[in-house]
Amino acid sequence: MTLGLQQNLTLTQQLVMTPQLQQAIKLLQLSRLELAGVIQQEIEENPALEEVLTDTQIEMEQQLEESHENLISENNIKEVTIEEKVNTDIDWENYIHEYSSTGKIYTEKDSQDAPNYEAFTASKETLEEHLEWQLLMYGPTKEEEEIGRLIIGNLDIDGYLRSSVEEIAKLTGYSYEAIEKTLKIMQSFDPPGVCARDLQETLIIQLKVLGINDPILEEIILSHIKNLENKNYKKIANALEITLERVIAAVNVIKYLEPKPGRQFVTEEPHYIIPDINVYKDGDDFKIVMNDDGLPKLKINSLYRDAIANGKPISKETKNYLNDKMQSASWLIKSIHQRQKTIYAVMESIIKFQREFFEKGVAYLKPMILKDVAEDINMHESTISRVTTNKYAYTPQGLFELKYFFNSSIKRINGDSMASESVKEKIKSLIDQEDPADPLSDEEIKNLLSESNIKIARRTVAKYREMLHILPSVKRKQI
Repeated sequence: MTLGLQQNLTLTQQLVMTPQLQQAIKLLQLSRLELAGVIQQEIEENPALEEVLTDTQIEMEQQLEESHENLISENNIKEVTIEEKVNTDIDWENYIHEYSSTGKIYTEKDSQDAPNYEAFTASKETLEEHLEWQLLMYGPTKEEEEIGRLIIGNLDIDGYLRSSVEEIAKLTGYSYEAIEKTLKIMQSFDPPGVCARDLQETLIIQLKVLGINDPILEEIILSHIKNLENKNYKKIANALEITLERVIAAVNVIKYLEPKPGRQFVTEEPHYIIPDINVYKDGDDFKIVMNDDGLPKLKINSLYRDAIANGKPISKETKNYLNDKMQSASWLIKSIHQRQKTIYAVMESIIKFQREFFEKGVAYLKPMILKDVAEDINMHESTISRVTTNKYAYTPQGLFELKYFFNSSIKRINGDSMASESVKEKIKSLIDQEDPADPLSDEEIKNLLSESNIKIARRTVAKYREMLHILPSVKRKQI
């Protein structure tokens, strides 16, 4: 048997994603803000694509043109054209001297020295800037300034020092005593409790700032922080040999201290959500309205379209370029329309399955999976997943992400099932109605849910409670 190279011709079938399909899939999974950015970029890059002006914009442009024409006709002003040339026989030097102002002339050099008006806009001061300003106002030595800047650089978002004195000593080469001295100085800065190394230290610092000198308070903070966290006040009272009332009075003081001194300097800005869909109650039915506010309406530039259609004499390269750009613009417009139609169809299907939720609230949310909607509108589950990602709907019950309506089911005792989100809402409702002095345990919540025909394990109750950011019963107890 000999080895050699051979050529074989085979015929196969395979699914190839065309550029149009890739673009449609990409647009489908974009959020509303991302879609607006993509459209704006395409308008800037593709000359064959232009934004459709609204009736208001067209009327404003017409009014401006009419007012301009009326002004010219009324004052008999001849409009300056490009062909007109400036006379060259004017004595510009005498003209400048005659009409020059006695005030200061604004020159290019002055514009460089002028204040930056962006500096007048309000900006939130960071914790690092606030501490650095206080450090410089203190009048530190060169050694203290270097150590202080390093301490500031090693603070976390809550204002705690996350590097040890030993590590700072290795970096700076200064003695432990010098670092401890500078650290004590900076721990007296605002906000109270900043530059502490742990929770106990920041609470003790705040007590000193407030002028509270209570040995019981300091002992509770330094030696019984775990019992304080678990609200085991009786154990604290027995250990310190004081009354329970004295412990509760001390705890009430500690409650007003700030465990995170840097909290007020957090620079995170709120994120605003604009819904993609608005759902309104219209009689006995629900009306779906796509929110197109802020999204430009697109069309193909008529100038380029007519140039191709009328067969005007243009070069082959120009014609190919225009064809590519118009085809790209057409694909984008069709992809956006298809995206809107798909989102509308998915929302319509969701309303069909979750009608009781839209009428009565979260307690009536039904278990639903992507497959249910996919089979209802004859689409693939991956398409439904892309549609429901980062898309929001404003409903009579509030603002929800489309993925919120898809959740697992919890079996009832009688064999029916209900949505996990409804169970979470039930748990939250039970905890809101509990006695603060005797909060419900996870086991008690499980038993109460069983009375409502909801079959659920205790560990599932604990998991849902943690997802709702609710503390366990021991930490919710109030004396």
